[in-house]
Amino acid sequence: MKTFKLGATTQSIHAQSMASKLCLSALTLAILFSLTGCDGDDGSDGAGGTQGAAGVAGTNGTNGTDGANGSDGVDGADGSAGFAAATFILANNGADNAGTIDLIDQNAAKLKTFNSGANEGVAFDGLGNLVQASDSGNGALSTVCQVLSRADGTMFDSNRDRTITGSNTSLVNPKGIHVSTKRGLIFIADFNAVQITVFGATAAGDTAPLASTVTDAKPWDVTYDDSNDRLYVALTNGDVTVYDNYVDGGFVAMPTRTITPSNEAGEKISVNLHGIVYDANTNKLVLSDVGSASDATDGALFVIDNASLADGNTVVARSIAGPASMLGNPVDISLTGSDLRVAEKSNDAVLVFSNIFSGASGDISPDSVTPTIKPESITETVMHNDMADVSDSYLANMPLMGIAVSSNPAAAGPTTGQISRLNAPLTSELGSYNASQTIESVTFDKAGNSYTTFDNSTTSVGGIVISNKVAMHRDGEVFSLSQDSIISGANTGLISPKGLDVASDRGLIFVAENNATTPGILVFSTCTTGDASPLITLTPSNSARPWDVDYDVATDRAFVALTNGTIAVFDEVNSKLMAGMSTITGEDRLITPATAGAAFPAPTNLHGIDYDPLSDSLIVSDVGSAADATDGKLFVLNNAGTSSGLSNVSVNIAGPATMLGNPVDIMFTGNHLFVAEKSNGLVMRFDNILNSPSGDIAANLSYSFTAPESVAILPTWLNR
Repeated sequence: MKTFKLGATTQSIHAQSMASKLCLSALTLAILFSLTGCDGDDGSDGAGGTQGAAGVAGTNGTNGTDGANGSDGVDGADGSAGFAAATFILANNGADNAGTIDLIDQNAAKLKTFNSGANEGVAFDGLGNLVQASDSGNGALSTVCQVLSRADGTMFDSNRDRTITGSNTSLVNPKGIHVSTKRGLIFIADFNAVQITVFGATAAGDTAPLASTVTDAKPWDVTYDDSNDRLYVALTNGDVTVYDNYVDGGFVAMPTRTITPSNEAGEKISVNLHGIVYDANTNKLVLSDVGSASDATDGALFVIDNASLADGNTVVARSIAGPASMLGNPVDISLTGSDLRVAEKSNDAVLVFSNIFSGASGDISPDSVTPTIKPESITETVMHNDMADVSDSYLANMPLMGIAVSSNPAAAGPTTGQISRLNAPLTSELGSYNASQTIESVTFDKAGNSYTTFDNSTTSVGGIVISNKVAMHRDGEVFSLSQDSIISGANTGLISPKGLDVASDRGLIFVAENNATTPGILVFSTCTTGDASPLITLTPSNSARPWDVDYDVATDRAFVALTNGTIAVFDEVNSKLMAGMSTITGEDRLITPATAGAAFPAPTNLHGIDYDPLSDSLIVSDVGSAADATDGKLFVLNNAGTSSGLSNVSVNIAGPATMLGNPVDIMFTGNHLFVAEKSNGLVMRFDNILNSPSGDIAANLSYSFTAPESVAILPTWLNR
């Protein structure tokens, strides 16, 4: 694929032409000088002397003076400025490439291709997953998990990815989309449905939308201002409708105002708006207008200033249109800083206009033109959140906005299925959400979505409930297919799942499956749904049954707490998965907690486990006998990365004052340890756990809670 960089204006092209002519004239003069006078002629030889017996030779004349150098040529025009390094996803929608997406660089050079099966608008969620609309068959919305790490030429996989589609979705012809990472919502411009359709970011299957808003004309694209809860919709009648307080107002039905791009005379100049982007830093909108879909020359770009207050016929701050612009059907746009990339469908190109907010209006040439076949949508790739997952304590003391606790009483009651948020000092409850299952363990990804295991002893059916934004919102709400999803079914192998861990940047869920027949660690994609198969299974030796698992991304290692009192360690888990392995049989190492070189006496029954990469320590909880409300323990083991066999614990907390009976789950903040103590109905905090003395030590904080089954910390950065 070739990239052509053009001058910013036709005048600059003329200037470059004149400069070239001057360079040629100077070069011609230099050549003439070299032929006629570059070096002086040699002087005449001197006359010979009279020949004598040994005649004396005559002397040569002096050389002539060198000719003057030719004058310097005129400098050439400066080349176009380079673009900042970046990557983009380009959706294709031609006769031969519909359903594919290309990963391209800042110059639109293709890096790899993926078959998503979808053909319309593209956007990224906050976890690095691609969301794409499709209208090639039934209306659909797909989520492709960790698309940037997928191999070239691979395709959509239902064991990794998910789709929203079906009659209940109301999707007809979804075009442009926008993902709100702050609210966990996907806004869809559904063209022939003449509406904006909204789903929760973790929804899947044939589910009704969370909300729908009928528009004044057919919409093509949408953008959302997260900070101010403001929705902008590009309509194909040339208008932009604006909805203030859209989500908090209950998905308001009527627009607050309408923006109509106009000229200095106040006359409407927009015809058929398609692409729309909002720049929060400058409060500007950029719009693309395809004009007539059958005309490859009448496209345009508009810049609207003061977008948050603009209303009615609004004089555009800048407009670009005309033959030099190459704008025919600019179906989608993406803004990176002040560089605007355009998916120009009718002229089969990706165009780049630098400094889109400044400069004259008119027939402006793009700064870059890259030929490509029928581009439909373009978006910049999103870097992953740079924080560690909530279970990975890479800070010495993680600032917290709260603690999440799941409730699992023996007999169903008011708190069954409940995930509560407590404040960090453990003095009050902040809110709760009901997962509508008999839930076990809960944890969170870096977007604040919850992952909760559940089981049903009557049906022997287990699963994972994935719920949207439970860490920050959803107070008083219950599970809803419009926002949430479930992994469950015969293919999953989930029968009695217990503890779990999420590796957000790798798109993986690690689940401790505790059933007696097929125990193991089942690893699923964070994006899959329904009756999906595990991507890989880790099977401990001797049919040992796991209760909890902690996966460390940095070392690619899974630590598994087993109910026989040992810890299984599996190395290079993701590497083996990427190499094509689907089963790992037998751990790489087995650690047995010990004191004075001897294993702890029975009953030993490890449950909670958390690895601290900063100190290379493992913290584990031992419930002892499940029927004894006094024999629980907490252990710290050093050198966990290399330990094997009997390993003496450095901290051993146990005894009546500890109130440890059945400490079923734990989570470490980098300093303090939170404990879900089920038999005594407490959530507790043990401070400075790694350096704590051993013995019968009371918790520093405690909070009464009904049948706490698991605990997870909620760092403050989740809410940014």
